[in-house]
Amino acid sequence: MSQVSMQLVKELRDRTQAGLNDCKAALVEAEGHLENAVVIIQKKGLAKSVKRAGAIASEGLVVTSVTADGKLGAIAEVNIQTDFAARNPEFVAFTGKVVEAALKAKLGADLGAEPFPGGTGTIEENRAALVGKLGENITVRRWDRLSIDGAGRVHSYVHMGGKVGVLLAVRTGSDAAAKAPAFEKFVDDSAMQIAAMSPQFLNVSEMPADARSKQAAIFDAQLIEEGKPDAARPKIIEGKLAKWAKEVCLLEQESVIDTDKTVEALRAGLAKELGTDVTLSRFARFQVGEGIEKPTTPDFASEVAKMAGG
Repeated sequence: MSQVSMQLVKELRDRTQAGLNDCKAALVEAEGHLENAVVIIQKKGLAKSVKRAGAIASEGLVVTSVTADGKLGAIAEVNIQTDFAARNPEFVAFTGKVVEAALKAKLGADLGAEPFPGGTGTIEENRAALVGKLGENITVRRWDRLSIDGAGRVHSYVHMGGKVGVLLAVRTGSDAAAKAPAFEKFVDDSAMQIAAMSPQFLNVSEMPADARSKQAAIFDAQLIEEGKPDAARPKIIEGKLAKWAKEVCLLEQESVIDTDKTVEALRAGLAKELGTDVTLSRFARFQVGEGIEKPTTPDFASEVAKMAGG
């Protein structure tokens, strides 16, 4: 059977979400039998993985891991195409191996080239095999690692079932202080603050000059649009920048735990209580799909027109 109806192709596509050409080829191979064509699509998982290599993977999980001594932690975002597949046990297990590899890899290394923990091959080879098995594109999008030398700890926090993950490094003046319940609570609360409020920078002094300049230009354009005179705009912009800094700098933010204080005020209060320094060193916050543009799926009619050269 060399020809199949487009209605049958559409029905197979609706059932399997496979590509239009894949559905047409499967129906031809199955001689127009829909159920047999479904089986053919399912059996061609590995071939489909190659065709899905360019598919947008914008769902997935953020995973973290911290060593037992609290001195080293890793965070990774691993993406897949659908939220349903992100809950697949094999995908979840793969993300755990990815962050395990991140703990051992050289910072900045290509994680795909690292050995697959507890198995054979590399992270990339195991990723490709899982793509073939699950039929969805998978990407190890990004990873980071934080460490502490001396007293302090690296703490991780994962929110919304893996949609948001945070890694935070906090230093203190003594090992005893690092084990104090008040210190542990502050670190955990600060990680939750980062997850909830999405700060971009640790404090104002660490804000890059280009970030401030870019935001100032945005405010200036808004004021011009509003008709504000040239002489008045610089002062207004400074006020807006000060307010903006309180939104995007962690230590300047109002605490979500104690709304009467900033994170910096809580840090200073803890340092006084413990009688030693407490310093937030660095943080990493990953949110699944952050910054990935999700394309709209073309409808069936437009795909048919494209195939026909229309």
